[in-house]
Amino acid sequence: MNTDSSALARTLRDNAANSDLVLIVDDVPDNLAVLHDALDESGYTVLIATNGEQALQRAAQARPDIVLLDAMMPGIDGFEVARRLKADASTAHIPIVFMTGLTETEHLVAALEAGGVDYVTKPIKPKEVLARMNVHLQGARQARQAARQAGQARNALDAFGYASITVRMPEGRLIWQTSLARDLLLRYCGTSAPETPAAVLAWLHQHLPATLDRIEPPVLSIELGAARLNLRLHQQTGHDDDGAEWMIIMREVSDTAVIEAMSLSLKLTAREAEVLYWVVKGKTNRDIGEILGSSPATAKKHLERVYVKLGVETRTAAAGVAMKRIRELQPQFEI
Repeated sequence: MNTDSSALARTLRDNAANSDLVLIVDDVPDNLAVLHDALDESGYTVLIATNGEQALQRAAQARPDIVLLDAMMPGIDGFEVARRLKADASTAHIPIVFMTGLTETEHLVAALEAGGVDYVTKPIKPKEVLARMNVHLQGARQARQAARQAGQARNALDAFGYASITVRMPEGRLIWQTSLARDLLLRYCGTSAPETPAAVLAWLHQHLPATLDRIEPPVLSIELGAARLNLRLHQQTGHDDDGAEWMIIMREVSDTAVIEAMSLSLKLTAREAEVLYWVVKGKTNRDIGEILGSSPATAKKHLERVYVKLGVETRTAAAGVAMKRIRELQPQFEI
């Protein structure tokens, strides 16, 4: 975009700060004049194009809130303009209302297939156009608001160390992810969108049927050394006849970080904190000895010192104290 185009877009958006920006595309000056005056009087900011090329340029520059598009124009006709607008990610969201003198069914169907959300017939009746526009602008505003809220929620998830992805089932395609999710999946699973990791797909195929009975699937954990990636099914975000989209929240949990936090907050040695951590995880002294490369007797001795320091007498009580402190320090911790 050149400097003049950028300036035009900024000026239009400044003028439209408190009103919707409408792009009217028609090669007949009289039609433009009638609509321009009616829209202007109704408080809209109006942009005009007299041919298809100009319409595409203006739409890319100014990103109007809605397009009123003449179907039949010399050069690039309205159907082709609509198809190109819908093919461009930056303009695909803009609702298009066709203006046409063609009332045969095939022409009206063509207008909708090209990407139009509605049509009005010529000769143009400004009140009808305004009424139709208002319906579609309300829908567009709601969609933009929902997108902003979703974006804010996703950014907040990333900011607090959570990540999220959306997977379309049953095809199993990863259709959306936050930047943190992209990094985590690459590191833990070696995969990139649109590929969904095999472990995640197997988990979804196994547990999604139970969601019909409102049974929440268990957390999926993917381990990598002393750290693991926990995945929890969050909610269904969309569906149609071919399938549904599911949002999954992910969080990386490091055993090392939890053990260090326990050691500092409970005033335990590093080895005592390790032993207590595995007690919390439900391991026996034999298990702990194998994990830490020592004997069950050594694990038992460390645990006895933990009892003294925590002022408890049983394994269960020690685990309870540890879990309470872990929840305070690491709210995302999951057994």
